[in-house]
Amino acid sequence: MRKPVIAGNWKMFKTVGEANSFWEAVSGATVDTEKVEAVICAPYLQLPSLVQSASGSAFHIGAQNMHEEQEGAFTGEISGAMLKDLGVTHVIIGHSERRQYFNETDDSVNAKTKAALEQGLTPIVCVGESLEQREAGDTETIVSNQVAAAFEGLTEEQVEKTIVAYEPIWAIGTGKTATADDANQVCQAIRETLLDLHGEEAANATRILYGGSVKPANIDELLTKEDIDGALVGGASLEAESYLQLVEAAQK
Repeated sequence: MRKPVIAGNWKMFKTVGEANSFWEAVSGATVDTEKVEAVICAPYLQLPSLVQSASGSAFHIGAQNMHEEQEGAFTGEISGAMLKDLGVTHVIIGHSERRQYFNETDDSVNAKTKAALEQGLTPIVCVGESLEQREAGDTETIVSNQVAAAFEGLTEEQVEKTIVAYEPIWAIGTGKTATADDANQVCQAIRETLLDLHGEEAANATRILYGGSVKPANIDELLTKEDIDGALVGGASLEAESYLQLVEAAQK
């Protein structure tokens, strides 16, 4: 059975002080690590404090992006080696906002995924379609092509260590969400793509998350679906109470 993942994506929110206050609010929570993988993906500045505070706890700390090279003349960038040295365990790769605003491509997503795995980090690889693509009936084709590109050249063992997050672009930060059935259908298509490319064992082992206005009110229904293994959560992860409600739901 695949362990559910609840990964909070803070995006460009919270100062270091606010991050510390959030940690104080969640640190005493009871989290069964056998039943759920709880991750907080924070901006770079908050990572050192969060990693130190979360050491030995049930929570994992993740980054929101990384460069594909281990080092070099890349002003303003952070490498996977730096994140690993800091104690970060997860990293989001290819979020739609990175693709839209910062020229992230399928090729760079693939390179970053490989680099993260080489450093022993767990990549959370994001895929998803625009509203126009969805209305044209191209959702499964677009998403499957993104998955194939992101996982190109990976071994079966590497695929099993990677998390996929299906985030329909039209549902991010809009308050809109795919129905649980629609989300599961796309997650099923992702698993079928992994099956075709990397075999049954890898397809069955890979965790696939849904993201897009996930909140305590809809998490239970999403988690009942066979191919949805958790959530990548934006706004609802910014408040300790709602984040913990999501983690609690995944432990049921």
